[in-house]
Amino acid sequence: MVLTDEVRAALSAGNLAHLVTLGADGSPQVSVIWVMPDGDEIVAAHLGRHQKVRNIERDPRVALSMVTGGVNEHGLDNYLVVYGSARITEGDAPETLRRISVAYMPPGVEFPLPPNPPPGFVTHISVERVSGVGPWSSEGG
Repeated sequence: MVLTDEVRAALSAGNLAHLVTLGADGSPQVSVIWVMPDGDEIVAAHLGRHQKVRNIERDPRVALSMVTGGVNEHGLDNYLVVYGSARITEGDAPETLRRISVAYMPPGVEFPLPPNPPPGFVTHISVERVSGVGPWSSEGG
């Protein structure tokens, strides 16, 4: 699926995202992450092999949600929900975190990486479906 300009804007605006992955027993696991669009994928970075990384390595199905600001004509808060498949690549997490952090950190403040950060992991989400309330949804939810 090609990301629309409105979805790209929401993903680039510094909105915290809730990433849902599936545990080994099928139960949902939720993490709050920073994201940004990268081509037609959504990317996030992690310095460690956290539970979300291990879950994606085992089962690529994910959902991501975020409150995006603004309200629709009915007074409902805008929010974006993305369903897709994720893959993990090793390395490049520090540089990816620096690129993503521009939307989340105050102007002129650089993301505080530890000295000699590990190469970490990057999550790449291929978008299969978008829903929610906002300019990306004609149904309103």
